[in-house]
This record gives sequence, C-alpha cells and structure tokens, in this order.
Amino acid sequence: MIIIFLFPFIWMISTSLKTTQEAIQIPPSIIPSKIVIENYLKAWSSGPFLRYLGNSLFITLSVLVIQFIVMVPAAYAFSKIKFKGSNILFGIVLIGLMVPAQITFLPIYMMMSKAELINTYVPLILPFMTSSFGIFLLRQNFMQISDEIIEAAKLDNSSDLKIMFKVMLPMAKPAVITFALFSFIYHWNNYFWPLVMSNSDLVRTLPIGVAMLKESEGVTNWNVVMAGNVMLTAPILLLYTILNNKIKTAFAYSGIK
Repeated sequence: MIIIFLFPFIWMISTSLKTTQEAIQIPPSIIPSKIVIENYLKAWSSGPFLRYLGNSLFITLSVLVIQFIVMVPAAYAFSKIKFKGSNILFGIVLIGLMVPAQITFLPIYMMMSKAELINTYVPLILPFMTSSFGIFLLRQNFMQISDEIIEAAKLDNSSDLKIMFKVMLPMAKPAVITFALFSFIYHWNNYFWPLVMSNSDLVRTLPIGVAMLKESEGVTNWNVVMAGNVMLTAPILLLYTILNNKIKTAFAYSGIK
C-alpha cells in the first residue's frame, strides 16, 4: 500500500532528474540514466519564481495567523462559555463544512471586482479568515481540558484572552499543529482562487508559476515541469513527515475517525 502511495512522488522526482528525451521515452524508466540538475535551474528561471514563492509564503502565513485570531475565541466560547443559542450557532458553523467553495466563488469575485481589489492580496486572504473545520477541531480539543484549570487561571486574575492564548492554546498543541498543517497545505497548493483573483505576476503564487512553465517547440518539457512540481510539493511533504504523530494525536482527542 505504501508503495502505491509513494510511487507518484518517486516518479515525479525521477522525471525531474532526466533529460528531455528520456522523460518521454517509451518504455519509460524509473532510474535516470543521467542525472540532470539543470532542470531545476530551468524551472526556477522560467519566470519570477522568487516573487511567486514570496507571494505563496505571505498569503499562506497571513491566512493562518488571521484564522487563529478568529478561531481561538470562537472555539473557546463554544466549548467553555454557556450562552443562549450556542448550539444553534455551532450548528451554523458546522453547515459551513458542507458548503463547497465553488458556491461562494462568484459572489465574492463580484464583490472584489466592484471594490477594485482584484490583483491585490485582499481577495486571496480575506475570504479565508476563518475555518469551520478549524473551529470544530479546536472546540473538540478545548472540551477535553478540565474546567478546574480555567477556574485556577481566573483566580490568578487571568483574563479570558490570556486564558485562551496562554492556557488553552498550548494545551491543544496537537490540534493547533494539525490545523496549521492542513491550512498551510490547502493555501500553499491553492491554484484556482489565485488564478481568477490575479491577472499579473504581482500577486501570483507558486502553483500558478509551476502551471505556466513554458512549452518548447510544441513539446512539453516534462522534466522541467516535474522539477517545478518537486519544488512546490517538497515543503509540505517535509512538514507532514515531521508532524505526522501530532496529527494522529489531534484526531484522537477530537473524536474524528
């Protein structure tokens, strides 16, 4: 099973190190007869990849920070504060898990277009300022934390804000890391949204840059394309490998099977 899962990545790395001719030969070979590191240089120099990389990092990290600023108070309120209508509001949050992003695309695009914000960072960050899944995951983990800990913090004159970010958040570290990883992967790989919300290299991201790798003489240079894809996927594969155990722990506490 693990071989089936890893084979596409092995093939991608192998093709990225082949010559153009070997990359399209039939029958194909897994091990390159000659390792061509220059494919990565060609992919990097085919466009303003440094700009694309900077945009991807800025957008992904900005979204992640804003999401936690919004989600932590929401999850804390739903898990530890009793107020009228909390179950109804939480149900509305869960409905957000069932709404496809494609449904909200057109209204958001029209709003951003009328506000003349297309080709800026705003439409790439603002629509993702919160996450129903993130609120649910943090709420489930916060519910596992004893109320006595919160009462002790209040006796120590800690405000709700301090309790949320200094007490609750560190104790829900596996869930925090898990959501951060999922959010990073989603926004790092997001292709469709940045494509329609940008019309120049000013705010374009790395997935768009990889998709725009040029064709040469009518033939796609698959070795160069695969080199670009390796650069795109390497960071998330590394993060997932390092944080794999934290993800399992977070799902165990949240009750997700």
